[in-house]
Amino acid sequence: MRHYEICFIVHPDQSEQVPAMIERYKGVIAQRNGIVHRLEDWGRRQLTYQIQKVHKAHYVLMNIECDQDTVNELEHSFKFSDAVVRHLIVKMTKAVTAPSPMMKEEKSKSMMERGAEPRPAEAKPAEAKPAEAKPAEAPAA
Repeated sequence: MRHYEICFIVHPDQSEQVPAMIERYKGVIAQRNGIVHRLEDWGRRQLTYQIQKVHKAHYVLMNIECDQDTVNELEHSFKFSDAVVRHLIVKMTKAVTAPSPMMKEEKSKSMMERGAEPRPAEAKPAEAKPAEAKPAEAPAA
């Protein structure tokens, strides 16, 4: 079995159907002895450019391990679903289980909104940036 990363974009009018769609796709994968390694619902996001006269869409990312027949069935269901605006399936070399950069960004935003202080490991890069700027200013003076 191979590893795949699947990203699909759902029409914003169909956002309520996303949890049911995810469960249906997970069921297809599980039925054929596949494994879902990572599942991220990114929610509604602004599109870079309009697709079918739509400005926003609902994004979902999945990392799975399955056989080619399962991927073909998923792709078939994406193609013939009116709710799915775009989809992308990429073959990966290994299973990806770590949070995506998009989810890391969301987590840091939510921590900032709650007023949580950054951990010492997160504070070090911020302290290093002003120190890097000082030597660059010295030759100009």
